[in-house]
Amino acid sequence: MRQGKVPGLTNEEIMKFLRYLCQVGHHQDIFYLWRPYLKDPTDDMILELAVASKSEHIVTHNVRDFRGSERFGVKALRPQEMLKELEERK
Repeated sequence: MRQGKVPGLTNEEIMKFLRYLCQVGHHQDIFYLWRPYLKDPTDDMILELAVASKSEHIVTHNVRDFRGSERFGVKALRPQEMLKELEERK
């Protein structure tokens, strides 16, 4: 919800989308604790969740913070890159 990160959407629209994600998502137990692994230790939890849920991607504006995630089969993508990949899959 940082100002300017999602141009064209109001805070209300962003919250509606986040509520939707929470509604359709599921809780994922974490069994992998290799911390610290990433440069920023607070990002390790995100990588652990991606691996435990067998996710292919982490979508972030800070792909640099997830260097090394490929070792676990998880690729960090910027939102624009993820949208492009989804479009190509159609």
